[in-house]
Amino acid sequence: MTTRNSATLSPPRRRAGPEVRSIDWIPAEERHGKTRQQGPFWFLTNFHPMTAALGLIGPGLGLSMGWTILAATAGVLFGTVFLALHGSQGPALGLPQMIQSRAQLGYRGVIVVLFAALFIFIGYNVIDTILIDAGSHTLFGWNKTATGLSIGLLAVVLAVWGHDWLHRAFRVLFWLSLPLWLLLTYGMLTGHAGGHPVPALGFHLTAFVAIFTISASYNITYAPIVSDYTRYLAHSVSSRALILTVYLGASISAIWLIALGAWLGARFGATDPFVGVHDASNHVLGGSGALLVILGGLALIAVMGLQTYSATLTVLTALNCFHPVRNTQWRRIYITVLLGALGTIIGVWVVHDVTAAINNFVVIMLYLLAPWTAVNLVDYFLIRRGHYNVAEILNPNSLYGRWAWRGLTAYGLGVAAELPFMVLTFYQGPLVKSIGGIDIAFVVAIAVAGVAFFILGRSQRAVPDATGQQLSQALSRHEVAQQAANIAVIDTVIDRPGQIAPARLATTAAMEPLVTGEPS
Repeated sequence: MTTRNSATLSPPRRRAGPEVRSIDWIPAEERHGKTRQQGPFWFLTNFHPMTAALGLIGPGLGLSMGWTILAATAGVLFGTVFLALHGSQGPALGLPQMIQSRAQLGYRGVIVVLFAALFIFIGYNVIDTILIDAGSHTLFGWNKTATGLSIGLLAVVLAVWGHDWLHRAFRVLFWLSLPLWLLLTYGMLTGHAGGHPVPALGFHLTAFVAIFTISASYNITYAPIVSDYTRYLAHSVSSRALILTVYLGASISAIWLIALGAWLGARFGATDPFVGVHDASNHVLGGSGALLVILGGLALIAVMGLQTYSATLTVLTALNCFHPVRNTQWRRIYITVLLGALGTIIGVWVVHDVTAAINNFVVIMLYLLAPWTAVNLVDYFLIRRGHYNVAEILNPNSLYGRWAWRGLTAYGLGVAAELPFMVLTFYQGPLVKSIGGIDIAFVVAIAVAGVAFFILGRSQRAVPDATGQQLSQALSRHEVAQQAANIAVIDTVIDRPGQIAPARLATTAAMEPLVTGEPS
């Protein structure tokens, strides 16, 4: 193929400064990173005291350390399946996670789950702020207001710099904190970490199921953001390798630190994860406790940056549902600042009871996300099998529709099916007592929403794969590739996959597999 001039879809990547992209499609020339780097990244998302805090819940409910660890392990292994499967969608489609859901829920219909996702991102940051504030005040006497404002600022700065800097920060913190967590774990296993058994702990079915549910939800709640951090990978990466890497990273760290938290609760009677980790670590090696909780706090701040970054992408997606907006770098930055400020204000001045917040918040997140993840994964893996028209996902008059009734109906049925089985401190479903008080709501939601969409979705019309020309037009309309005028039109264009016709874009050959979104 000959060209008259060179063409680019976007400016060169500015990896030293704030990220240029937001909710737009990532072209081939900007793809970078390796599958193996996803392991430490998703490992660190759970490698901090917030995860250990979940382990404290079991002993607090009267569940022994062994039963808490078993329930948590089963829950994490189950919940991480959904997290990991979503990860493969990023390289295939080159889009953030939530905007992809337009294919199931419609260009505007996706707003239904966007609010749920935004609630999750901000809520997590509130809880993280409370945990760091409480722990640092107890251990070091730091002023809670000053600490809360400082960690909020650090999280915002990291989110503003964006994707590449988040990956860098996560890798650095992973390697810095790993030796200290290993040292603490060694001390616990050998008896050098101190502590003594807390009496009156045993097995309670309701508590066991509660820990399973909370642990499953912990990684499922990352499902709305996974593609945000895999979308820059090359389309050619192996989907299976990526799924396995994400799965191992996210599950191993979660099981490890929830088990560690269960030990702190059962042997130390700990109620604050920062204080428990600090004291146990000092028993193993004097002075190591302060260093470990500081590194753990920094890891948690990095995760707050991750949540703020994804919250910004969610807001931009929501704004585009009803009125096209220019997704400029500065728009992403000031929305990031506003969201970071909101989470910090709530965490510092509004919410104070972290135990109640964790118990209710994590489960509510699961209730909202379970039917969505079922609909999304059934569509991606069982119905469309990875074939999506990226141009139509970005098109306000999309062939996927503005309000996709099939996906919305399946999601609504999933949420409705949960109501009789929900278990919260302020609400219990009418069928909960009849099944012994255990919480199976999210399992019911996944089954109902998944089956409903599998039945309804098979009757939806097929959307043809996009051509390179269609994608460039969609990018121009979407105003995410702001140099669309620089795209040089050359000799040929793809009329449909596999058949060449005159007038093609220079970059079509490189874009063709990315546009169809076919998984490896």
